Amino acid sequence: MKIISKKIINDVGGVRITQLDVLSPEIASSSRPGQFVMLMAGEKGERIPLTLVNSDKNKGIVSLMFQEAGFTTKILGKLEPGQSLYSLVGPLGHPTEIKNFGKVILVGGGVGIAEILPVARALKEAGNQVTTILGSRNKDLLILEAELKSVSSEFYVMTDDGSYGKKGFTTDMLGELLKKDKYDLIYAVGPIPMMKRVAAVSKEYGTKTLVSLNALMVDATGMCGCCRVSVSGEVKFSCVDGPDFDGHGVDWDELEKRNKVYSEQEKHICRLLGQ
Repeated sequence: MKIISKKIINDVGGVRITQLDVLSPEIASSSRPGQFVMLMAGEKGERIPLTLVNSDKNKGIVSLMFQEAGFTTKILGKLEPGQSLYSLVGPLGHPTEIKNFGKVILVGGGVGIAEILPVARALKEAGNQVTTILGSRNKDLLILEAELKSVSSEFYVMTDDGSYGKKGFTTDMLGELLKKDKYDLIYAVGPIPMMKRVAAVSKEYGTKTLVSLNALMVDATGMCGCCRVSVSGEVKFSCVDGPDFDGHGVDWDELEKRNKVYSEQEKHICRLLGQ
């Protein structure tokens, strides 16, 4: 679990996105697109889930990308090559279904863009026609543009302020594409409000939509029940039943409320520790 390399992907306007390449041959050899790991930066730290952005089976290295937003991710961002993570468990969750669906649209927002990269590569290799829509607040916050563009037949960038690509939201472009043509699958990862809008837009056209849910997790083995989500009226656990779910069946209002349960405590801890 030794950190081999560290790269600052973005550090603009208070938003810092970091990539760590970690030595973990066992996880690298068995991980598949869409799966995640559970890690602890230190012995007394909390456990947090991070999606596997890349796995190099030959070198035994896995790549993790995260935004330094909360207490733990800020501690994680201070680690340097040569240091080690206290624990790293994985791969966890069901891998994303990869087959030749036909025409697929991948929608990524914010740091969620990192999570669609391995899925995009796998879907391309499976023979799909891949269309990618990326969204960010502005040009400076956009990540992995070149990597995703290289595996996409069509590629679009949307920025809130119009500083790059087209001004607007990912769902604006999604709606335009669905009006013009029929697609076989939509896969979306990003902030919950973005995925909620993607599901609403795609439902109008009856297009199958998968979302990777970033629900709260503590245990990641299905024991604590913290990551409960309601999908088509059934209770699921995002750690063992997901992280991919039918976007049209997710109870988005419930998920939004659950993910905000500890927001005030997190802010309080960060203030106390000067993070």
